[in-house]
Amino acid sequence: MPEVTALVDYGAGNLHSVENALRKVGAKVTVTDDPEVIRAADRIVLPGVGSFKACAEGLRAVDGVIEAMRERVFVGGAPFLGICVGMQLLAAQGLEHGTTTGLGWIDGTVRLIEPSDPSIKVPHMGWNDVASLPHARGHAVIEGGEAYFLHSFHFKVRHHEDVLAMTDHGGGLVAAVGRDNFIGVQFHPEKSQAYGLNLLERFLEWKP
Repeated sequence: MPEVTALVDYGAGNLHSVENALRKVGAKVTVTDDPEVIRAADRIVLPGVGSFKACAEGLRAVDGVIEAMRERVFVGGAPFLGICVGMQLLAAQGLEHGTTTGLGWIDGTVRLIEPSDPSIKVPHMGWNDVASLPHARGHAVIEGGEAYFLHSFHFKVRHHEDVLAMTDHGGGLVAAVGRDNFIGVQFHPEKSQAYGLNLLERFLEWKP
């Protein structure tokens, strides 16, 4: 039987564009907010756009989903991909519209982008380089390239080894994080044309 990728539905605005991109690269996608479906999935994708606070509250409003994701990833070993705010939610906390607790899978805080050059605009919007870090080169999913970003807050990661790739917008910003069988990307693979589709394809083939 083909693998099932659970695309977590908690009201995230980029849900359907991520679904379409996954299907385009051959994924068998189940859009779901059912904890039992998530527990049975072979892979999990958590999308997200908007504010950290709204996404965290939306995710917590769906009974059992966070627990199911944690169980499937940390106990069951399923590969996991967080996209944009779905990546930011891996943090311990976010500082957008007050302090909000995240999933805490990767230690760090999501905070406002403050460029060193005041002429550089926030949000960070458009195409930018993704540079994989030396310790992450050769990662099965994350490769260097050019991707589409749209965000005003960034993930300030506490431990360097959890950062897989960086980009630059008036200073270094984390572009990808990960550990073991879970990863997150700040950019939008579903809007990043060939680079993004190739990344999703590698995620579907990833066997951490």
